[in-house]
Amino acid sequence: MCDLVARTGRLQQRYENGCRLIAGCIPFRYRNSEDVGDDSNSGKVVEVLMISSSSGPGLLFPKGGWENDETVREAAAREAVEEAGVRGILMDLLGEYEFKSKTHQDEFCPEGVCKAAMYALYVKEELESWPEQTRSRTWLTIPEAVEKCRHAWMKCALEEGFCKWHQDKDINLIQ
Repeated sequence: MCDLVARTGRLQQRYENGCRLIAGCIPFRYRNSEDVGDDSNSGKVVEVLMISSSSGPGLLFPKGGWENDETVREAAAREAVEEAGVRGILMDLLGEYEFKSKTHQDEFCPEGVCKAAMYALYVKEELESWPEQTRSRTWLTIPEAVEKCRHAWMKCALEEGFCKWHQDKDINLIQ
């Protein structure tokens, strides 16, 4: 049983100019290339963690509403724990991504427009139990994640945000 409880409801939800503000992250780790069946690279391979959707097929990155009593970074880290059951080092902002939610339209956001701040999260701990454990979690290589990603905006966050950030970052600092 999980001692942590997921936040629910929209009472504390942040909005800006008719957009619902979202915080999320792309959790990642390094594996030896032999462990993931990559004989061409004798070093480390980056893997990202994706979770199943509660509303349909495809995989997602953890994300959810940014609430009034927390910073955007706190919200991103909280969503990683609640939805994916991981903790780690929240690193840089990868970008802000706008999308239209079909399921989250309300009086403050009638069009369902959302703006997500996405961060890189270097995973240090995988929890045995977490609030939204009904979601399965899967570690994937970048090409696998691009193929299985449910939403175009998340694919963009992965390819144009995370991959560019990771290429520019000195990864030796965190390995």
